[in-house]
Parts: sequence; structure tokens; C-alpha cells
Amino acid sequence: MRILFLGDVMGRCGREGVSRYLPDLRRDYQFDFVIVNGENASHGRGLTEKHYRDLLEAGADVVTLGDHAFDQRETLGVIAREETLLRPINMTNSAPGRGSMMYESQGGQRVLVINALGRVFMNPINDPFAAVDEALNGCPMGDVADAAIVDFHAEATSEMQGMGHFCDGRASLVVGTHTHIPTADHRVLAGGTAIMSDAGMCGDYDSVIGMQAEEPVNRFTTGIPKERFTPAEGNPSVCGVAIETNGAGLCTYVAPVRVGGSISEALPEYDC
Repeated sequence: MRILFLGDVMGRCGREGVSRYLPDLRRDYQFDFVIVNGENASHGRGLTEKHYRDLLEAGADVVTLGDHAFDQRETLGVIAREETLLRPINMTNSAPGRGSMMYESQGGQRVLVINALGRVFMNPINDPFAAVDEALNGCPMGDVADAAIVDFHAEATSEMQGMGHFCDGRASLVVGTHTHIPTADHRVLAGGTAIMSDAGMCGDYDSVIGMQAEEPVNRFTTGIPKERFTPAEGNPSVCGVAIETNGAGLCTYVAPVRVGGSISEALPEYDC
């Protein structure tokens, strides 16, 4: 099975990039299943219902979130009724929605998707390792699931690496989101799980992690906020990671995906 994961969609520019590039990526590389992290898709903070549906229309099967999951108030109602929108599994039990779900790919395969939130350098939250462990144990690959994907929304690469090793042999892919910077450490671990510390973002890289550079630079140099951060709206890039799995759900191939904008291009080398 071929699975594509796209990192944090950042504002209007990120949404336009996904709409522009995802349909062709899905068709040309014959992806069976696509996951998109949409937690910054609406003005850089959270996700509205309209923008959630835009991502589905562009080709996403599932949209995941992160620490800005409920910055848009309407998300509270949307996530309670929409099964293809996930929030971090280790949020409080009173949070609406779900943090993991089994889905069916275009080819009829069963894909478990888990969204989790890190704790290092982040606001206090429940243990992500315990929550992910419970979800994986409840839907083991090769038995209940044909593949399992963990979107670990985390600040620290060390915590993300730890999650990858923690899940090795039990997940197809553990991929980090949140920092908006694509890392070059994509690889398959000994047990057959692919990891990548951060998938990067879908947005304008002529920016400071997706925001127009002027205000971040002002705050770095003066320490005094002057105005609100504003999402950059230049030429969009789309960044993520592609994997291929075997019959047991383990990864046999992993590659970065970067197209468009000012970032260097990288595409899978499948035999299409």
C-alpha cells in the first residue's frame, strides 16, 4: 500500500498549495491513502469547517490536528460529528472528537491513524506514549489493521525519535509535525517502522515557519511585540513523506516529498 502524509498546512498559502499539488501527487504516484495535518490551515491557527472540507476535496482522506486543535471555536462542533477529523489522542477525556480511528483506503485496506501531542517544551498534557500504546495494542497490524500511521505533533526531535522507537514494529510510520521544517532523517527502523522527525509544512517558505518575517524578526531583535503574526502568502511549497508497506503493514520504502515554492524538490521513486 502507498500512503502519503503532508505536514502542517499553513494559512491560505498552504491550502492553495495542497489544492494545487495534491491531486496530481495522488494520481501520479497512485497513493492509496492520504493524511494531511491541518492544524494551522485557518489563518495560521486552527481549522474551520470550510477549510477542513477544502482539504478533503483536494484529496485528503483524513485531517489531523495538534496544539491549535480548538483555536477555531467552530471546530468543537465539527470534530464531534466528523470521523475524518482527528485531534490529539492524549487530550483530556472531556475534549470532543477522537484521537484515533480506523479507515478504509481506496483499495479496501484498513488504515489506523493516530494523532498525538508531545509534552517536551509544550503545554501540559496527558502521556502520549501511554495513549499511543493503547491505540496500537487495540488494533494490531497484520490482524486488525493493514497499516498504522502516527502523527506525533511535537516540539522536540528527541521526543519524536523516542516515539518512533517506541512504536517500532507496531506502526507503518511515525512522523513528526509542528516545527514546520522538514528533516532529512527519514528511514526505516529495524522493526519495520518508518520515522521522520518532521514532515515540514505546506506553505510559503520565504517566511519564518510560515509567518511573514517582519514581526518575528522584530520580536527577536527588540523583544517587544509590534503587531500580530501574519501568515505569509507567497509561492507555496507542499512537504511531507511517502511510504510503501507490505502485507504485514511494515514499511518497505520511505521518501520525503517536497514540491513547489522555494524549497528544494524531492519526490518518491516508485515504479509507477
